[in-house]
Amino acid sequence: MSVKVVSLFSGGGGLDIGFKNAGYDILWAIDNNQDAVNTYKANIGEHIICEDINKVDENKIPHAEVIIGGPPCQSFSLAGNRHVEDARGQLVWRYIKIISTIHPKAFVFENVTGLLSAKNSKGEKIIYLLQSAFKNVGYTISTKVVNAADYGIPQKRKRVLIVGLKDNKEFVFPAPTHNENGENGLKKYVSVQEALGDLPEAIQDENGVSNYKSSPMSDYQKRIRGKCKSVSEQFMPRLSELDKYIITHVKPGGNYMDIPPDVNSVRIRRLQKEGGHTTCYGRLSPDKPSYTINTYFNRPNVGCNIHYSEDRLITVREALRLQSFPDSYKIVSSSKQGRNLIVGNAVPPLLAEVIANELKKYLE
Repeated sequence: MSVKVVSLFSGGGGLDIGFKNAGYDILWAIDNNQDAVNTYKANIGEHIICEDINKVDENKIPHAEVIIGGPPCQSFSLAGNRHVEDARGQLVWRYIKIISTIHPKAFVFENVTGLLSAKNSKGEKIIYLLQSAFKNVGYTISTKVVNAADYGIPQKRKRVLIVGLKDNKEFVFPAPTHNENGENGLKKYVSVQEALGDLPEAIQDENGVSNYKSSPMSDYQKRIRGKCKSVSEQFMPRLSELDKYIITHVKPGGNYMDIPPDVNSVRIRRLQKEGGHTTCYGRLSPDKPSYTINTYFNRPNVGCNIHYSEDRLITVREALRLQSFPDSYKIVSSSKQGRNLIVGNAVPPLLAEVIANELKKYLE
């Protein structure tokens, strides 16, 4: 018998794909972004609604054994101002209210690592308040910072996971299967080249479809491709002439330190002098996982987004690959930034599947 799931703050469905692949039955999902909802429907199912979660009567949400979801994390992000009491920061409490109403056997909560240091106006740590609130509504919780690369995803993406169980059971997170050098009986991290090496050249047509340039060259490529014969979303990202010039100088694994002095930029000079923001103007290393795929992977100055061997930024499909989405996944969006938000905000489906499989042991 399949385990029934309700998905909150579903986005494009990264968590949901992982749970679905692990054999769970997702009854109901919600998100307030129409592009994300349309994309979810195209890939996962019609059981999602586009609505403000604060306007939904929690008593009308279907009963489920598991609730999954990560409330919007910008308020807790290490990048930018952390206003934990703005409307988005308050959504975590809405999540708890829904859990207390439905009383599932378990929940999985995902958020950025900035959550661990975020405080409210009284100086109280949000994470402690959250943990206490989950306990008060009847759950034993386990909290861990999980690195996606440790589980075979080609991306060093660290996120906080909180798993809650009823009946005084305590969830133990699955042991890593991969590490940096493939030591101690574990596999080596999946590299960018292992993830992307078979993809076709980037094309100009945003709605075009391309055939692979080779058969799968790694186990990861084989898994992500499935039965696909071609891919969408492999279109050329736009760049200014200045950015084109800049990225020709950045070496694989390099960053702003490689940019020549004839580029007249106060910010670049400051970074070169003072350091920090090490992924800024970064080029991917072919033999290592990527850094975190964020929602601005279409810009060279926000993260490590330059292709490892070509003088361009990564495509939407390449970002999806690094996030472990299957090649069958299609994005339905009214704008380019809408596409990027869906990809950058998602939980890697393969990581979700690892957690979902482990959680089964506690639900039998």
